[in-house]
Amino acid sequence: MSRTLVLFDIDGTLLKVESMNRRVLADALIEVYGTEGSTGSHDFSGKMDGAIIYEVLSNVGLERAEIADKFDKAKETYIALFRERARREDITLLEGVRELLDALSSRSDVLLGLLTGNFEASGRHKLKLPGIDHYFPFGAFADDALDRNELPHIALERARRMTGANYSPSQIVIIGDTEHDIRCARELDARSIAVATGNFTMEELARHKPGTLFKNFAETDEVLASILTPKHS
Repeated sequence: MSRTLVLFDIDGTLLKVESMNRRVLADALIEVYGTEGSTGSHDFSGKMDGAIIYEVLSNVGLERAEIADKFDKAKETYIALFRERARREDITLLEGVRELLDALSSRSDVLLGLLTGNFEASGRHKLKLPGIDHYFPFGAFADDALDRNELPHIALERARRMTGANYSPSQIVIIGDTEHDIRCARELDARSIAVATGNFTMEELARHKPGTLFKNFAETDEVLASILTPKHS
């Protein structure tokens, strides 16, 4: 039975996508709404894809009801364009990620999952391009909620259904590169591991008091030990 549930963010944590991702979203919004809104300058870090669509369009005066009316079409268009345009060379797998996933996936006492602001179809495509999608049998995605803090509970319930196991807070680890990932861990009183491979520096992440903070995943054994060491109350 899996005893440690490890939930990874995608962008800035496992990999980085070149600027084409922002261009794809802009093109999708222009096609559906006639404007890209504030996509060109908006901060996407740690945010849900759905919430980003609402934010960038609200910033140029579109009403929420107008955005909602065409939201499903915008989502479908963005996903289709991303899957059409994204290539392996657009994805940078971050240092130590493959080694860490290999080590974790080899253990029978660990269940890996995703907790991400990506829509599932586009997020999965990002993972498939560098060949790491197979490590993650389930996840919680932007399709499931607009508020990221709802995702931990969704992911936990899916893990329970998959394994039949109940996970205590000390058995859950949420790993990400932003303050939003740290907050998600607090939703479950879970352990948080922050990694400064995204747009947040070590100092900025430290202010949000993650359980553990790493510059990157280069030191596989050290990161693995942190993940597998339960939190003691």
